[in-house]
Amino acid sequence: MPSNKSRHAVAAGFLGWTLDAFDFFVVVFMLDVLAAHFGVPKRQIVNTLTATLLFRPVGAIIFGMLADRFGRRMPLMANVVYFSVIELLTGFSGTFTQFLILRALFGIGMGGEWGVGASLAMENAPRKWRGVLSGILQSGYSCGFLLAALASRFVLPRFGWQWMFWLGALPALLAFYIRFSVPESKAWEEHRVGTLREMFNAVRGHAKTFAYLVLLMTFMMFLSHGTQDLYPDFLKESRHIVKSTADLVVILMNVGAIIGAIIFGQLSQNIGRRYSMLCALGVSLLAIPFWSFGGSLLVLAGAAFVMQIGVQGAWGIIPVHLNELAPDSVRGLVPGLAYQFGILIAAPVNTIQHALRDRVGYSWALAGFEIVTMLVLTVVLSLGREEKGRSFHSGDVVLETD
Repeated sequence: MPSNKSRHAVAAGFLGWTLDAFDFFVVVFMLDVLAAHFGVPKRQIVNTLTATLLFRPVGAIIFGMLADRFGRRMPLMANVVYFSVIELLTGFSGTFTQFLILRALFGIGMGGEWGVGASLAMENAPRKWRGVLSGILQSGYSCGFLLAALASRFVLPRFGWQWMFWLGALPALLAFYIRFSVPESKAWEEHRVGTLREMFNAVRGHAKTFAYLVLLMTFMMFLSHGTQDLYPDFLKESRHIVKSTADLVVILMNVGAIIGAIIFGQLSQNIGRRYSMLCALGVSLLAIPFWSFGGSLLVLAGAAFVMQIGVQGAWGIIPVHLNELAPDSVRGLVPGLAYQFGILIAAPVNTIQHALRDRVGYSWALAGFEIVTMLVLTVVLSLGREEKGRSFHSGDVVLETD
């Protein structure tokens, strides 16, 4: 079994990513509510999601560089406090402009958490447990989505939209857990860099790997955000499903996402990172006709469940895959930066799908976009490489041990 330090490190990354995702997805469940409150078209609220995604690379650079220079723990604590404060302030937004600015600033915090949390978790994880722990870590994203759905169902109707954001101040308490329970990464202590120039040279020396990771993450973002963000709106607008029922479908599909991340994360320990991701993509591809064109609530809900088993099954492998491919000296920076550059390029996904809806209908907008995404991902993964079981410690080159 993983040691206590491994469990605490993964728990910190998991909780941070859960709370970060919750703070992002609460907007998805309030598109109509926020549009009515601020007196703007719904597409402008959709654009705030894009603003959040656009600013995530800024956070990856800031907190990633801090993590490689000063260790993983302190930057992760600072990140958690930062995005908690921003969420608290968002609940006090008086105008749409204020709301937009705060959602962009939240993107900085969201962009910084994943890379630092993932490197801390994976560097503390025994190699034979990396796959399943990677899945557990990444499932925090789905747990955050699930909690946002529950809040939309039980908090929003009773207390109003402001409380959806004020709840975002609670994650600040996670900083105390990180401070007192989570160990610093030994791998960072062995490979720490002294200057910004050394960080830059390390990234430049692995430019091809970095470019590949950005390409991979771009289409992984198309996969996740393209199947999740607008799906509640699709159910309500295209299938005329009431909001309370749509929220239940979202809860169900995120249960599938959590299951998929853990199953395929463990599978990657046996058959490799890329083959496991390809298997997960196959599951999602088979679900598309029922997920987007299903004529009944039962079919749509079941297909959404299966779709997210595949989507987050592939995503569950990403933390370990990116950290194994990253250079030792900039593991806090490179995985998170590639992740967030991918989201920078993919940031217009919601806007694109919303615009396609007006041209080809909501069903084809979602289905066509994701079919192309999955086919491209298949090619990218097939042409890529992996370093499953690579050691993160100096002088230790034996694979699949611990």
